[in-house]
Amino acid sequence: MRPFFAHSGSDPEGTSRLARRRGAAGPLQDGTPRPPVRVLCVDDHAVLVEGLRAQFHLDGGIQLIGRLASAADLIEHVERLRPDVIVLDIEMPGPDVFEAADRLRQAHPATRFLFLSAHVRDSYLAAAYKAGAWGYFAKGDELDDIVSGIKTVAESQRATFVMGPKVRQRCTSCGPSSLLAFGFGPSRRSAASSIKPVTQLESLSSREVEVLRLIGKGRSRQEIAVELARSVKTIDGHQDRILKKLGLDSRAELTRFAIREGLAEA
Repeated sequence: MRPFFAHSGSDPEGTSRLARRRGAAGPLQDGTPRPPVRVLCVDDHAVLVEGLRAQFHLDGGIQLIGRLASAADLIEHVERLRPDVIVLDIEMPGPDVFEAADRLRQAHPATRFLFLSAHVRDSYLAAAYKAGAWGYFAKGDELDDIVSGIKTVAESQRATFVMGPKVRQRCTSCGPSSLLAFGFGPSRRSAASSIKPVTQLESLSSREVEVLRLIGKGRSRQEIAVELARSVKTIDGHQDRILKKLGLDSRAELTRFAIREGLAEA
C-alpha cells in the first residue's frame, strides 16, 4: 500500500502553529479559528485509518495529513510533513516501531506521538512509555475517545501520558475517568516525582518475569529449576508470589497471561 499524504510541502510554521493550539479549546484570543491538529498515521490497516479520517472530518478539529504503512523512513516524512501528533501502530511490517519511536524522539524531541494498537500488553505499555510516547490507546476504544486523546496530546502545555479506556483498565495506578492525562515535571523521564502507568507485569522482579516466561513456554517445574539452576522448591515459591502479585489462581492462568503478554515469544 502506497503512503498517503495530504500534501508534499514542508510546514515551516508548524512549531508556532502548534504552540497556538495549546491551551483551552475554542477560537484563539483574536477570534480566529483554532487550527486543526495535523495528524500522521503510521499503520498498515487502511480500513482503520479511513475510519479515523472520517471521524476526524466529523470532529472538524483534526486533519489527517498522511499515512504510512510502516515506520521505515518515518523521520524523513516527519521532517517534511511536520505533523502535530503521530499515531503509531505497533505490529507492522518493517522496522521495530519502538526503536523507530526512540530514534524519532532523539531526532525531534518536541514531536508528540502516541500508540494505537490492537493489543494492550503490559510489555507494550512499558515500552511505549520508555520510548517517550505521550499516550497509548487500543484499537477497540471508541473513536471519540481516540480523537479526544489526540487532542489532549496536541493541546497539553506539559508532558502527559494519555490512556484510553481499555488501557486504563490494565493499569493499577489509574483513576476513575475514562481518559487520563498524567502530568510530569519539566523532564518527564528524569524527575524523581514523575508518575508513570504501573502495570501488573512491572510488579514482578526480574527473576519472577523469567519464571513466568518459562511457564508460558510450557516448561515444567522441574525443567525450570534445571534451566535456572534453582531447586524445585524455589521455583514453587516464585510461582506462588507471581500468582499473588498478578491476582491469578492457577498455573494455567499464568500460562495464558504469559502468552497474552508475549513473554512466551521471547
